[in-house]
Amino acid sequence: MVGRDRNMEQNMDAGWELHPIGGDTGQAYMAVRAQERVFLKRNSSPFLAALSGEGIAPKLMWTKRAGNGDVLTAQEWLNGRSLTTEEMNSMEVIDLLKEIHQSPNLLLMLQKIQGEEYTAQHFIEDYLVNLQSGLQSHRFLSEVLDYLKETLPLVLEAGKTVCHGDLDRRNFLLANDKLYLIDWEMVRLADPVSDLTMILTQYIPVHQWGEWLDAYGLNLSTNIYQRIEWYALMNCLNFIKKSHFEGRYYEMNEKISRGAGGINSEHSLLRFLY
Repeated sequence: MVGRDRNMEQNMDAGWELHPIGGDTGQAYMAVRAQERVFLKRNSSPFLAALSGEGIAPKLMWTKRAGNGDVLTAQEWLNGRSLTTEEMNSMEVIDLLKEIHQSPNLLLMLQKIQGEEYTAQHFIEDYLVNLQSGLQSHRFLSEVLDYLKETLPLVLEAGKTVCHGDLDRRNFLLANDKLYLIDWEMVRLADPVSDLTMILTQYIPVHQWGEWLDAYGLNLSTNIYQRIEWYALMNCLNFIKKSHFEGRYYEMNEKISRGAGGINSEHSLLRFLY
């Protein structure tokens, strides 16, 4: 059958057929046997069991260690859909993020699994890993990086919670009138504003930030705004790095050109961020 992964099927019990599902990791499948369907993933975060137990991710059905050392996890298959851009500006999204960020059980479980907090310094260090030489020497990108290093004290002391780390609308699954959050490979103990920034800069008009944060339970203070700006700049650098790696040079150059006035130009900075 077209699209089947026979290497993976060798690690499954007899009768299962695997059909790859798109995604950055290339390790997600729909597994089918007779009338049974599950969402199968290779080497998911061990945190998945806790998320499933809290009803934040679809129900975990079983796990299995394959002969090659991979861990296979099967979750309930849900016929649902991703959220639209407009739906990202909803109380359902805010309530789900509050539940994740404020859950003492999830925090305790992730502390046991990961231990180390993911600080702002880690964001910078990960950006520099395998950074292409052309980006290393780019004047404007170097200027942004220097600014982030200089302003680290603004974000270093922020409290840490469970953060998803990849809050794209396609990772919100609406099924049977319930909202789930999927794809937890980037989960970390981090500043919750790093999560919120992904939502605010992608889906919420700037003039609505104060109202949105009020609904979440935060006041848009000077410090909160500075932290949003810091993580937004960091996200821009990572977007450019990923675009370069994937050969999406038009998108990369378009993003860079928005900040052509420099990091100290408020107009250029706003265009670069949003």
